[in-house]
Amino acid sequence: MVSHPGRPREFDKDTALDAAMALFWRHGYEATSLDDLTRAMDLSRSSFYGSFGSKHEVLLAAIQRYNDSRFAQLEQRVAAEPDPGRALRVAVAGISGARGTRDGCFLINSTVELAPHDPEVEALSRRHLERLEAFLAGLLAHQAGGEAEAMAARARSLLAIAVGACVMHKAGTAPAAIDDLLAAAEPLMR
Repeated sequence: MVSHPGRPREFDKDTALDAAMALFWRHGYEATSLDDLTRAMDLSRSSFYGSFGSKHEVLLAAIQRYNDSRFAQLEQRVAAEPDPGRALRVAVAGISGARGTRDGCFLINSTVELAPHDPEVEALSRRHLERLEAFLAGLLAHQAGGEAEAMAARARSLLAIAVGACVMHKAGTAPAAIDDLLAAAEPLMR
């Protein structure tokens, strides 16, 4: 940050959002105080309120940033795989996060904590899951040479398995057991 006497500090909004996301991800929304947030984001309260409005607005912006960046990463990994069948498997494995850290998925963590009583988090979660479902349906259709709409139910099932695997990984299920779960989903990927 650049600080000039008499002028507010300049900051990178994405860097500040990433710091907020890391804090929410580690502690959850309810357990994160405004002081924790401003300290992690390296912002004064006035800069925080002037730039983001509220703790809740920061959360929503962090979830959207997470969703967009994770989806872009998923698209890149899939695009690098020329075989449609393997591309689908890369997508399902990527969504499951079974080989990642035990922190779980920021979106799933936020959804479980807040969506039952926060309509904005629920809407963000639903939109992202719908985007993932449509992406999987497109991959299934490409593999089978059909229409994505006809693959919606299979895509939804694969998404449920991948999200469930993500939760199981966070809960400490052994990677081999998650690999078995994903292998059991193979008939849906044909």
